[in-house]
Amino acid sequence: MSTKKAPHPQAPVVAVVALGGAAGASARYGTALLWPTATGGFPWTTLVVNIVGCAVIGVFMVVISEAWTPHRLVRPFFGTGVLGGFTTFSTYAVDIERLVDSGRARTGLVYLAVTLLAALAAVCGAVWLTRRVLTWRQA
Repeated sequence: MSTKKAPHPQAPVVAVVALGGAAGASARYGTALLWPTATGGFPWTTLVVNIVGCAVIGVFMVVISEAWTPHRLVRPFFGTGVLGGFTTFSTYAVDIERLVDSGRARTGLVYLAVTLLAALAAVCGAVWLTRRVLTWRQA
């Protein structure tokens, strides 16, 4: 009698999320190496990474929900894994804390608001533009 258990049905999803997360986090780390934030400086790298990531999320969600039916593992790999690893709420929170702790509370609050507004604008703008491009291509 065999005691071998069948693999968990979510194992492939967990695996692709982990692989995508490693790729996304590596891309973010590479970005920080190429464009480091000076000690005490404004966290431009994190701001740009989060805005770019949100724009890509907007494009990706329109493409996979309105233009293309991908394999079931594409969304967890790219959306949750790659983009989840690339964008960074934790670094954003630490950046705000560092700004506040260094006596730059006003800058921290501006950074908090700008990131939120720019990220939302990036998603909405990317969704709008992607839909326009798809409509234009179908015409």
